[in-house]
Amino acid sequence: MTSNFKKSLVTLAGALVLAGTAQAADFSAAIKGDHRNKDYVARDQYRNPAETLKFMGIEPDMTVVEITPGGGWYTEILGPYLSKEGTLYAAHFPENSESDYYKRSLKNFKAKLAANDKAYKKVIVTEFAPQTGREIAPAGSADAVVTFRNVHNWMYRDYADEAFASFFAALKPGGVLGIVEHRAKPGTSLEDMVKSGYVTQEYVIDLAKKAGFEFEEASEVNANPKDTADHPKGVWTLPPVLRLGEEDREKYLAIGESDRMTLRFRKPKS
Repeated sequence: MTSNFKKSLVTLAGALVLAGTAQAADFSAAIKGDHRNKDYVARDQYRNPAETLKFMGIEPDMTVVEITPGGGWYTEILGPYLSKEGTLYAAHFPENSESDYYKRSLKNFKAKLAANDKAYKKVIVTEFAPQTGREIAPAGSADAVVTFRNVHNWMYRDYADEAFASFFAALKPGGVLGIVEHRAKPGTSLEDMVKSGYVTQEYVIDLAKKAGFEFEEASEVNANPKDTADHPKGVWTLPPVLRLGEEDREKYLAIGESDRMTLRFRKPKS
């Protein structure tokens, strides 16, 4: 092996390392940006955004669909991260919803995007209404669909199967579905899952497989061993909701946010 060839290999290896570092730094820049809501930043310790998005395989040139972004906790990170090379579809509540909460949430979300054109210039707002068959993004266009602590809501509204089918339709062959959800103890009944907001990992995997996805891997990055998942008001007993108010407040603050599964699925390539 010639000296020049060895130097070329070293240079190439260094460039690859730098490229990986730059990508990681992009996550860091988005997470540390001064555009973020300070109350949201305080929850990073429970939501582990960099590790979670890395596990899901999110890269800066991807087309990503975020399901039900709510107030935009993850949008504050995904929007800037994808703003140069990628696209973010924010599949929010329907515009014509009869729910005042849905309408208010969507209005506030759009105002948030409009207030920072630089951070959110590649964000496209669509609708998540799986019972209507509406597209969350053009069919076969997305590299990844991500959703955070929402599966129990779809179960409650009885459209979980339709939701997963819409994810499958939006993804390219080989695309990724990333899910974070409150984790119930194995064997928890369907009724108790809906009531408590905690869902068994097995049930989520079954929902995804039924839609055609292949289960790829689980991560414990958002696990919380302090959470027993058996609280009086379900998952909403814990922060940030603290539904019991001042009753046992310090106890639940000491537990922190819920124990969560973090799962990655893939749409088959053929």
